[in-house]
Amino acid sequence: MHHSTTHLSASVTVHAPIQKIWDYWTAPEHILRWNNPSDEWKTTSVENDVRTGGKFRYVMETNDGGGFTFEGQYDEVIPFEKLSSVHPNGRKTVNTFSVTADGVTITEIFEPEAGVPAADQQAFCAGVLKQFGDYVARH
Repeated sequence: MHHSTTHLSASVTVHAPIQKIWDYWTAPEHILRWNNPSDEWKTTSVENDVRTGGKFRYVMETNDGGGFTFEGQYDEVIPFEKLSSVHPNGRKTVNTFSVTADGVTITEIFEPEAGVPAADQQAFCAGVLKQFGDYVARH
C-alpha cells in the first residue's frame, strides 16, 4: 500500500460460521442480493473469480439511474482469512476475516478514491458491510 495514502476502514461482526460468511461474501448469487449500502442502490451484475490473479466486476446502480462499476484483480486470496485486490487505478482494498468468540469480524481497509469525500466513501463501505451482516442473519 502507498505509505502516503490515508486508509479508510470499516468492519462488521457477523454471527455465522466462517464457511457461510466466505460463501456469501464471494458467491455472485449472494453478492447480487447484499452488495448495496442502502435501498437506493442495487447490484445488477457480478463476476467474481476468487483466486490470486482472478478478476472481479460488480455493476452497481442507483434507483435514479446513476452508478458505477467496481472492478479489479485479486493479488492475494487466502480462503476464510483474506482477500486483497487492486483496482484499475492502482488503489488497493484488503478484506480480512477474523473468527472470534462472537462470530466473524470482517474488516475492510481501502485506499480512498481521489475526488470523493472520504467520509462518504467510509459511510458507503460501512453501509455495505452492515447490509452483508443483515443479509447473512436473515438467510
